[in-house]
Amino acid sequence: MRYGSQRKTMLVLGLLGLFSFVSGCKKTVSNAPPAPPPAAPAARPTVTLNASPTSATAGQSVTLSWQSTDATDLDIQPGVGKVAPQGSTPETVTQSTTFTITAAGPGGSATASTRVTVGAAPTAETVRPSGPANVSELFAQNVQDAYFDLDKSDLGDEARAALTKDAEFFRSYPQVRVSIEGHCDERGSTEYNLGLGQRRAEAAKNFLISLGIASARMDTVSWGKERPFCSEHDESCWHQNRRGHFVMAQ
Repeated sequence: MRYGSQRKTMLVLGLLGLFSFVSGCKKTVSNAPPAPPPAAPAARPTVTLNASPTSATAGQSVTLSWQSTDATDLDIQPGVGKVAPQGSTPETVTQSTTFTITAAGPGGSATASTRVTVGAAPTAETVRPSGPANVSELFAQNVQDAYFDLDKSDLGDEARAALTKDAEFFRSYPQVRVSIEGHCDERGSTEYNLGLGQRRAEAAKNFLISLGIASARMDTVSWGKERPFCSEHDESCWHQNRRGHFVMAQ
């Protein structure tokens, strides 16, 4: 009987030990840490390319301008090669050419193209008259002012488009020199508007320089709010007074 009791006691103790071991194992189990979220895909590059002018004669220089986003490698062909993410460069064309820019980055690649059409050089019979009166008339008909937003001196899309056309005229008439006047509306102090007008005139000049127009052909001056084009006191009139105005130098 004593031996049977001992076996029962040992069996109970063994079961208790096993239960404690299993319970201890359960306590040490822990969940694996969550996996990190996947990295966002890199943005695909974008790129634009423009030529000014888009029509030229053989041997004439045109200006290529481009802008890009999310690109680390840019190349313009034919003939230009590697370029910065944005900028402009003059190119001499001898025949009609389609320029293509390829922009590559971690997110892929993108391309843009622009075509320059090259025609024959004008003959003596087709050369435009270049007398002072004729050039002055053409200047008044073709050269456009650059308009600015309130309290701004940076160029918007409308101002850039106007200045790009102005650059085409200045390339056609290399003898023309201009004065670029900076103007403002009536709001703000005289001193502040003189500084703002000067910044506007300089912004127009620098954009034309980027399109290949020589700096020596352009002077700048600020009239602030002292010489308004319109005297009404409303936004339509104020808009007319916020401009970079071109005057042909005599």
